[in-house]
Amino acid sequence: MFSFQTFVRVNTVLAGAYRLAYLNLLWVVTTVLGLGLFGVGPASYALAAYVDGWFRLGLEPPVARTFFAAALGRFWPSVLTSWIYLAAGAVVVVNIVGTESWAVRVLNLGALAVLAVSLSYVYSVMAALDLPTIRGRVAASLMIGFGSLHLTVLGALVVGLVVSVLYGYALPLLALFGVGIPAAAVGAVTRYVYRDLAQVPDQALATEPGAVAAGTTRAAASHEPHAGLPAASR
Repeated sequence: MFSFQTFVRVNTVLAGAYRLAYLNLLWVVTTVLGLGLFGVGPASYALAAYVDGWFRLGLEPPVARTFFAAALGRFWPSVLTSWIYLAAGAVVVVNIVGTESWAVRVLNLGALAVLAVSLSYVYSVMAALDLPTIRGRVAASLMIGFGSLHLTVLGALVVGLVVSVLYGYALPLLALFGVGIPAAAVGAVTRYVYRDLAQVPDQALATEPGAVAAGTTRAAASHEPHAGLPAASR
């Protein structure tokens, strides 16, 4: 017989899986409604903001309302961020495809890896930290990605393993969870990284001009990160 605690744990896992699938659906819908170019940035930011509040702060507000509030609340900053990464990615891919030099290809593959690491964290940084400029967020995403390289590699391996298993044995589940899988990995990594940052003195963190403090968690507001969520604990 299963104990009550076991049923509670199973229910928690199933509720979390449902929430990830729902977030993936909202991400797809928002991206499509924004015709890709205007949708992928806000969708990715809203996904990162919700996952950060959920994993790090233990907040579980209404999914759809919170998601769309976050996407609309920081629409243009997230769009501009996505355009920068799309442009940089396009340049790197063209360099890889258009050259016959193996050395240039290796260098551009390295640049593509750095870009992927930064992209993995930039929207989480945008949601959780008080950094007013895109340059500061990109720098912080690189610091988190490479400063906690062991966690980044571990997260990437877990995502790769899960995606490979689902692709080989349960393709419908891969479509169901989609971007929720890497988003969960990023949320798990940043849960520990941001906790460590909160213990570092502000003077060591506030390197970006105009930053409230690079490691200070943003308070929630109607059009700020974690829109619709209670104020973040500091």
